[in-house]
Amino acid sequence: MGDYLALMMFPALLLVLFLGFPVAFSMMGVALFFGLVTFDTAVIFQFVQKIDAVASNFVLAAVPLFIFMGAMLERSGIAERLFEAVHLWTRRLPGGLAIGTIVMCVIFAASSGVIGATETVVGLLAIPVMLKYAYDKGLISGTICAGGSLGTIIPPSIVVVVLGPVADVSVGDLFVGMVFPGLLMAGFYIAYILIYCSLNPTAGPRIPRSDDEPPITEKLRITLVALAPPVAMIIAVLGSIMFGLAAPTEAAALGALGSMLMAIGYNQFSIAILNSALLKTLKVTCMIFMILLGGNMFAGVFVASGGVALAEEIIEGANLAPWVTLVIFLFISFLAGFVLDWISVLLIFIPVFLPIVKILGFDPVWYCVMFLVVIQTSYLTPPMAPAIFYLRGISPPEITLQHMFKGVIPFIFLQLVCLGFVAYFPELVLWLPNQLLGFR
Repeated sequence: MGDYLALMMFPALLLVLFLGFPVAFSMMGVALFFGLVTFDTAVIFQFVQKIDAVASNFVLAAVPLFIFMGAMLERSGIAERLFEAVHLWTRRLPGGLAIGTIVMCVIFAASSGVIGATETVVGLLAIPVMLKYAYDKGLISGTICAGGSLGTIIPPSIVVVVLGPVADVSVGDLFVGMVFPGLLMAGFYIAYILIYCSLNPTAGPRIPRSDDEPPITEKLRITLVALAPPVAMIIAVLGSIMFGLAAPTEAAALGALGSMLMAIGYNQFSIAILNSALLKTLKVTCMIFMILLGGNMFAGVFVASGGVALAEEIIEGANLAPWVTLVIFLFISFLAGFVLDWISVLLIFIPVFLPIVKILGFDPVWYCVMFLVVIQTSYLTPPMAPAIFYLRGISPPEITLQHMFKGVIPFIFLQLVCLGFVAYFPELVLWLPNQLLGFR
């Protein structure tokens, strides 16, 4: 009976969520109910163990550090300087402002590790400028949403810091494995914008040369001032992980220190800004860890009740090809992203799917990267796309939901193409970790 009760946990969770209860408390409540039914009061001991496991996990200490890093960067003036520097070089191209926005999103995502922050900060800067030069509103919407979503697949990423311990996969392996897929996806975005605006010049017009255009030496100076600090921090954070000099948590601490030094260097540091960054870090960290605790409790009861074993029996009984099973898992994760946030999807499905993925003979790092691409696609796909809700909050009234829905469709297609490349060429994920970390 316990096995079948475990399967009932998922519809019960969806019911509670649709009733309007917060995600964290929904998972805790469902876990408590089914745990008491299956294990009686012994489940309380299990919950205490889960709380201790989360609290004592050294890797998860990187979460508040990365959040603090992103919060400080929002207030350090880096975004404004990056915006000016990047667009100095791209605005003469067809769709140059949109291309520059994607490049800026890549740099900012690699500097902050926070998903929503990239879209919000970049969107506030780029939208007024692109509207000024009569860019297509669909293109504006798609560019901002897609560029902001790169925070999922461009390392360092908060998603990966949480995913690693849940999947029992090295966070460093995931960071390194994400590099090529992340750059590939950004390259697809840039190529699409360039081709689309070359064929439709009115969608993304070139900005005409002005009399006050700075000389090449001034452009280089502006670019150096804007790019050198964030690039140095990216190298310090990711380089220390890639070359085995620091664990992800230690690298995150280095990034947090670097963000403060950048704020000081840009003369943007004050006690008020520090307090604001710390308060944001506290709020976001508490939210993530509450959901993390709820997810661990939910997954713990499901596994202990024999849910994973039953899922394995169902898969074996269906006699499906391994690739078909993999596609089904990814599709379920994609659909779940319509009603759940990324951390809930991760905590609910990774503990269930990943053991089966390993049994089927697939590489867990490779699967996790594909899972991240799927989560990113769900983040962008209407009608429940969080990316569109973020954009809705920062865009002017003339950019409508219709523009947003229309604008993200080509980028969703590009994300699926990237997913196909990663699926067909696993070395896109595995080659660099093999070379740098030698974990195989």
